[in-house]
Amino acid sequence: MFLKENIILAISGLRSNKMRAFLTMLGIIIGIGSVIAIVSIGDAVTNNVSDTMAGLGANNIYVYVAPNENDSIYGQMDGSGTQKMDDSDLLTIEQIERVQKKFSNEISDVAIYESAGSGKAQDGHLYANVSIYGANPGFGSVQNVDVQRGRFLQDRDINGSRRVAVVSDKLVSNMFEEGTDPLGKKINVDTADGVNTYTIVGVYKYVQQGMAGMGMGVADKDITTTMYIPVTVAKETSENQNYSTFEIKLKHVNDTHAFTDRIEAYMKHLYENNPKYTCTAYNMENMLSSVTSMMGTISIAIAAIAAIALIVGGIGVMNIMLVSVTERTREIGTRKALGARSSYIRMQFIVESVIICVIGGIIGIITGIGLAAAGVALLKMKLVISLPVIFISVGFSMLIGIFFGYYPAKKASQLDPIEALRYE
Repeated sequence: MFLKENIILAISGLRSNKMRAFLTMLGIIIGIGSVIAIVSIGDAVTNNVSDTMAGLGANNIYVYVAPNENDSIYGQMDGSGTQKMDDSDLLTIEQIERVQKKFSNEISDVAIYESAGSGKAQDGHLYANVSIYGANPGFGSVQNVDVQRGRFLQDRDINGSRRVAVVSDKLVSNMFEEGTDPLGKKINVDTADGVNTYTIVGVYKYVQQGMAGMGMGVADKDITTTMYIPVTVAKETSENQNYSTFEIKLKHVNDTHAFTDRIEAYMKHLYENNPKYTCTAYNMENMLSSVTSMMGTISIAIAAIAAIALIVGGIGVMNIMLVSVTERTREIGTRKALGARSSYIRMQFIVESVIICVIGGIIGIITGIGLAAAGVALLKMKLVISLPVIFISVGFSMLIGIFFGYYPAKKASQLDPIEALRYE
């Protein structure tokens, strides 16, 4: 009953000074709202990156040729200042196939790819921006390319260096009228090497890849999507005919890290007689763990800075409660003269302080969720609300109320009733 009366008195006091109460809560609202918004947006970005990397194959193994650490020359440099590799330093298709055959029990598929630059598919006023990649048939499986119509590249396309392409559904919507079957249609792609014509054999579903490709500030029709062509066609304009990298998709391997070490040891053995280069391997699990940890640390650091507003808000609460004690000195004196204990007076002001902070915390939570929703909407991501953060925020609000309300409450409880009654 005593606590209920204090709550009623506190709410009555807040109602009589609405503007002052709101300004007192403002620091709490800003602090909690900022923390929730930052943590929620950080979680949304982290989940988006994790989902993207998982979609690309978090358990996949990447094998690539790299300069030998023991080589003091690090090879010759080309005109751009990057290291120049000869075909003899790169992986041949036979070596890659040998790896797939040797570890056939563990390897599901192998992806070979070659960047062929970028360009624009154009037909009159219709156009679509594309990034061109040469790929082998295994690329579709390794990279989880979702072909919705037609097919992905096949061995006959690679062996015959056929001018065929697998394009995105966005390209189709840009280049063809609705209801038109794009399969078998030809598109002209203007690149730095000239205009090339390809026949569409497949259409895949375009998926936004993490932060890239969100198209912020870019019209939907201007987003660049990938167009896949046979890797042998891409190699026709490449300086080297062999490969610097390939990607492995595993079947059901319990320990990805251990298998990565086995692959790396085998590849290093192939390069043991090469003084300039070696071949190494890594898997995306390590990268994913590092990225998640880094983004989590950044979110916590920014949230901690935002939490400073809570301390400022708490000081504001203390200041207002001290003013309230001064304003209500005669009231306190009257209550003490009528027999109210010091603990009752102390509890009254602590409850009032806690209620201010809790109401501010609730408004801050609503504000934070609203800001987070707006932020992830702009980033085109899914909203992630952390319930533990909300519970911690409410609890922290109550602690601030108790901590910063205790001193004014103690001061009120220690007032001498005779002096308080004489106060004007």
